Amino acid sequence: MTQRVSRRSFLHATAASTGIALLAGCSSSSGDGSGGAGDGDGAGGDTSGGDDTADHEMRDFGGWFDRTQNYDGVHDLTEQDSVTVAVGAAGNGGGYAFAPAAVQVSPGTTVVWEWTGNGGTHNVVNREDGLFESELTVSEGHTFEYTFEESGEYKYVCVPHETLGMVGVVVVE
Repeated sequence: MTQRVSRRSFLHATAASTGIALLAGCSSSSGDGSGGAGDGDGAGGDTSGGDDTADHEMRDFGGWFDRTQNYDGVHDLTEQDSVTVAVGAAGNGGGYAFAPAAVQVSPGTTVVWEWTGNGGTHNVVNREDGLFESELTVSEGHTFEYTFEESGEYKYVCVPHETLGMVGVVVVE
């Protein structure tokens, strides 16, 4: 016949199952480096700055990077004619980052933003001066470029993911 389970036994079994599931979820995301804080901890800087041997200067930018997990300092890429920044790099809980998040270039340098195809639809928009704005796209390999002629700090965002921390800076010196 049918055995009845008491309410207390049911609650104990449910609590134990939930605890085990939570522990398993925690250990798997930290073990493979693909989830949680591991996304923005180093993957963004490593993918674009692997051959950059210079130290990365940490700057505050007035709190611009407060919500950005993959900001690891300003990558000094001066004296290069062209610099590439990944759009949709790992960070901020998924493919919601620019990598590197901050670059320093010389006047006359062209920055090329290249879409990874991760994180959905992205764009690149200079919020402060409106000097540059790409189209919204999800296409892997799509590029948008802008040549920086004047010295200054140029802050930009991905409009759909700005609140997630998908922001960047080009420093021209």
